[in-house]
Amino acid sequence: MPYKYKRIFLIVMDSVGIGEAPDAERFGDKGSDTLGHIADKMNGLHMPNMGKLGLSNIREIKGIEKADKPLAFYTKMQEASNGKDTMTGHWEIMGLNIQTPFKVFPDGFPSELISELESRSGRKVIGNKPASGTEILDELGEDHMKTGALIVYTSADSVLQIAAHEDIIPIEEQYKICKIARELTLDEKYMVGRVIARPFLGEPGNFQRTSNRHDYALKPFSRTVMNELKDSNYEVIAIGKISDIYDGEGITQSLRTVSNMDGMDKLLQTLDEDFTGLSFLNLVDFDALYGHRRDPEGYGKALEEYDARLTEVFAKLKDDDLLVITADHGNDPVHPGTDHTREYVPLLVYSKSFAEGKELPISETFADIGATVADNFKVEMPKFGKSFLGHLK
Repeated sequence: MPYKYKRIFLIVMDSVGIGEAPDAERFGDKGSDTLGHIADKMNGLHMPNMGKLGLSNIREIKGIEKADKPLAFYTKMQEASNGKDTMTGHWEIMGLNIQTPFKVFPDGFPSELISELESRSGRKVIGNKPASGTEILDELGEDHMKTGALIVYTSADSVLQIAAHEDIIPIEEQYKICKIARELTLDEKYMVGRVIARPFLGEPGNFQRTSNRHDYALKPFSRTVMNELKDSNYEVIAIGKISDIYDGEGITQSLRTVSNMDGMDKLLQTLDEDFTGLSFLNLVDFDALYGHRRDPEGYGKALEEYDARLTEVFAKLKDDDLLVITADHGNDPVHPGTDHTREYVPLLVYSKSFAEGKELPISETFADIGATVADNFKVEMPKFGKSFLGHLK
C-alpha cells in the first residue's frame, strides 16, 4: 500500500491561537492568548472532546481537563512566515513560507489606488474604510442606489471588497470592476490577498447580500502539497473558504459552507465518502463572527458547539483515517483592536489506530502539516516543513 492513512481530514479552526508567539511583540501582539482569554471570560470552557485529544496537555486551558492518556499526538506550532493573515497561515500549512507579507489597510486604501479604480471603472467610490459587510450596507446602501457609486471597504484581512446593488450595477459589470481592482492590486506596493465582489439586493433598511459573491484571489506563489496530491490522482476536497484561499489550486472538489455547523455537516458528508486523499475544512465563524468583533463569550460558545460535533466525527473515522486539528493564526477577542494576533496554534493528530497519544516536538513552521501529508501519500515533499509521520504509532 503506497500510503499509511487512506484519508486525512484536516480541520483549521480559523484564528484559534493558544498563546503569544515568541515574536508576538514585533506584530504588536504581546500578551495575546486567544484560547486562554476566552476560557477566562467563560469561567472555563466545556470542550470534553478536545480535552480527550489532549488540548490542555499542550497548555492548560481553564475548564478543560488535562488528559491522563491523551488520544492524540499533540504540540503547538509557530508560524515561520512573515504575517498573521488567513492566506499566509493556510499557504504555510501546505508547505510555503511567505516572507513578503500581504498588506492590510486599517485606514482604507491609498488615494492613488482609489482614483485609478474610479478612472478605470467610470464610477465614484464611497466608503473606503474597514467595516462589517452588513453595517456598511446600512450606512451607504441608499447613497449607492442614488448615485451608482461603488461601496469599497476592507477588513482586518488583506481584502478589497466592492459592494453594489444588482439592480443598480448589473452583476457582470460588478465582476468586470472587480477584475480591474484585482489587476490594480497585484502591484507589490499594494499586495492585496483577495478582491471580493459583494452583490446585494433589497431596499434601504432591508438589504440582503446575494449568493453571487465572487472572490478574485492571488494564486499561491508556488506549488503546494495540494497540487502534488491532485497531480498524483489523489482527491483534495476543499470545504468552506479553502478553495478561495488557494484560488482553486490543487483542488478536486469544493464544498461551500454558510457557517461552522454547516462546515461540520460537510465534513461528515466527506467522512461518508470512499476516497483516497485529503478533506480540508476551514471553520471561519470563530474568526469572522467573534474574533474580529471582539466577542469572547460568543467565541467560547462557538468553540463548545464545535467540540460537541466531534463526537460524530469520531464515530465515522475508520482505522486507516487520520484527523488533524489546528489553526492558522490567533484572533484574541480581548486584545486591543480588531486584528489577528501572532500566536502559537494547537496541533492535535488522531487516529483510531493509535495505542496512545504522545507529545510531539514544537513545530517551527505550520508547514510540518503539509510535509506530513506529502510524506503519507508519497508525493513530492515541500521545500519547507518536517514530516512527523514517523512519530505516529
